[in-house]
Amino acid sequence: MKIIINKANESLKIDINRKLILPYAVGGLMYSPAIRTDIADMVITKKYKYLHSLAICLEDSIPDCSVEAAEKQLAETFRKLEKAAEYANIQDLPMLFVRVRSAEQLIRVYDSIKGSKLLTGFILPKFDTSNACEYINALKQLNTASRTVYAMPIIESAAAAYAASRIPELKEIKSAADSISDIILNIRTGGNDFCNLYGLRRSINNTIYDISVIRDILSDIINIFGRDYIVSAPVWEYFSSSTDNCWEIGLRREIRMDKLNGFIGKTVIHPSQLRIVAEEMKVSVSDYNDALKILSHDSTSAVSKSSAGNRMNEVKVHTSWAERILNLASIYGIREDIITAD
Repeated sequence: MKIIINKANESLKIDINRKLILPYAVGGLMYSPAIRTDIADMVITKKYKYLHSLAICLEDSIPDCSVEAAEKQLAETFRKLEKAAEYANIQDLPMLFVRVRSAEQLIRVYDSIKGSKLLTGFILPKFDTSNACEYINALKQLNTASRTVYAMPIIESAAAAYAASRIPELKEIKSAADSISDIILNIRTGGNDFCNLYGLRRSINNTIYDISVIRDILSDIINIFGRDYIVSAPVWEYFSSSTDNCWEIGLRREIRMDKLNGFIGKTVIHPSQLRIVAEEMKVSVSDYNDALKILSHDSTSAVSKSSAGNRMNEVKVHTSWAERILNLASIYGIREDIITAD
């Protein structure tokens, strides 16, 4: 797996724990159906510049009748990748995840790819109180002192959405996740699955936060998980078009809302989205400078002006924010401040 440490930030004076920043490095996670025969070639040739993490999917993207064929193709994909890594000295491969349907399939797939060292971990769809124990037991079987297999649970089930059951369900899911917190990279969210429960869908001119019932669900997920985990934002379902760039404007707008609300990273369903996610994950110059100032404070400056002189920095209340900003900057880099009319 690779973590991009942006060279523009080599002057960082703050000690950044690389283990702690790994969850930030998932970034834009692109999905690809496991049955595709070109995945290995796509990875080996580095077809997509901004591809830093890839989810090879055995779940919703695969028809029930094709699961067996998809599993066989997945094993072949990893065989090709292993061969390339061994004989062609391929470097800087993206983080590779497999999205499974069940704990039973997780074990079967791990065996079929012979515990490949190129596998970063598994994505656990519809992770809830009905299957958490099975997934956790399966993951504990694979993780040893010499091998770490990470997990990214997806919260997208009805019990986590409906107001009557949401908080108790989320608290139980959190308790389950905490038992393997050392191997969880992200908590992911299924925005489209939540929308489906209510027969809703956002347009290209709206963000997921414009749908009030979905916004409430996402808010509760951040409230319960955001203090201890990196929580990734739902997919943006629009992508490149030969007629206009409304999809890009909408994606940028939603990512900025994601970040404002505490989400880091995004599920990607088309290569054209990768560049946008990578660009939007960069931190602004003013945020970067303020984060440095906050974490480098001396005992006489617990409150001070920002680097730009237009806002207050207070060490006691902005430290967590500053740590997050520097983690993001160390991976994605820094960009000029964006000034918008709204």
